[in-house]
Amino acid sequence: MIDGREDQAAGLRRLFRRAPPVVVALYACGRQRSHTAVLAAHRLAGRAERVLILDEAQGQDALGGVLGTGEGTDLLQVLDGRTTLAAVVQPVPGLVGRVPVAAAALALPLLDDARRACLVEALRLLHRHAGFVLVHGAGEAAAQPSPFVNAAPCRLVVAEACASGATEAYRVIKGLASAGAGSVHVAVSRARDRSDAQAFFATLEALVRRHVGVPLAWLGEVERDDIANGLRQPLQWNSRDAGAAFMRRINAMARAPRVMRA
Repeated sequence: MIDGREDQAAGLRRLFRRAPPVVVALYACGRQRSHTAVLAAHRLAGRAERVLILDEAQGQDALGGVLGTGEGTDLLQVLDGRTTLAAVVQPVPGLVGRVPVAAAALALPLLDDARRACLVEALRLLHRHAGFVLVHGAGEAAAQPSPFVNAAPCRLVVAEACASGATEAYRVIKGLASAGAGSVHVAVSRARDRSDAQAFFATLEALVRRHVGVPLAWLGEVERDDIANGLRQPLQWNSRDAGAAFMRRINAMARAPRVMRA
C-alpha cells in the first residue's frame, strides 16, 4: 500500500514550489473573515503583484459575495468539457481573478492519472498569469487540509485584532500543526495602531509556543506593511523547532487514510 494523499499531491507539490508565482495557503480569522481575506489579496496586489485566488471556501466563507462575482463555476468542470478554463476565472478589479476550486480539491484524490494530470495542467496555465496564488481555505478544515493546501509551500493566517480573531487564529494554527505544518506566517488586520498589533501577535505567539509548538513568522499589519516581501523570505528556526515540525509531519502521515492502487 502507498499513501494516496502523497501520490495524488506529487504533481501539485512540484507545481506549487516552482517560482513564480508564490503560492500561499490563506486563512482569515475574525468577525469579517471574507473581507479580511479580500483585504489581504488586494494589499498583495497593491505591491505590483498579480494575485490569483483559488477559493476553496464555501457558503458564507466563500469570497464570491464580497468580491461581487457570485458563486461561479468550479475548476472541476473543466475536466469533463462542461466549460473552458477561461470561463472559470472570475475577473476581479485589481486582481487576476477568483477561481472556485472547492469541488476540484475534494475530487482530486479520486481522479485517475489522466484527469489528475489535466487538473495540474489547468493550474499551471492559471499560474502563468499570477505573481501570487492564494489558496483560500476555511478555518474549520485546517486540521484536514486539502491537497491544494498541502502542496502550498507556506501558510498565512491573517487575524483580525479582536477576541474572535485570536481564538480562531489559535484554532487554525493548531489544526495546521496537527496536519504537519512546520511553520505559519501571521499578519494582523484592523488593529488600532502598531502597538496594538504587536501586542496581539505577542499574545498569540506565546499561546501557540506554549500549547502547540509551531513557530510563527510575524509579517506585520496587512494595512501598513509589505507582507508580499515577508512571504518571499525563507523562515529561520532552530533545530528544536525543526525536529518538532518533522515529528508532526510523521504523525500526520501516519493518521492519513491510505488507499490501495492497482
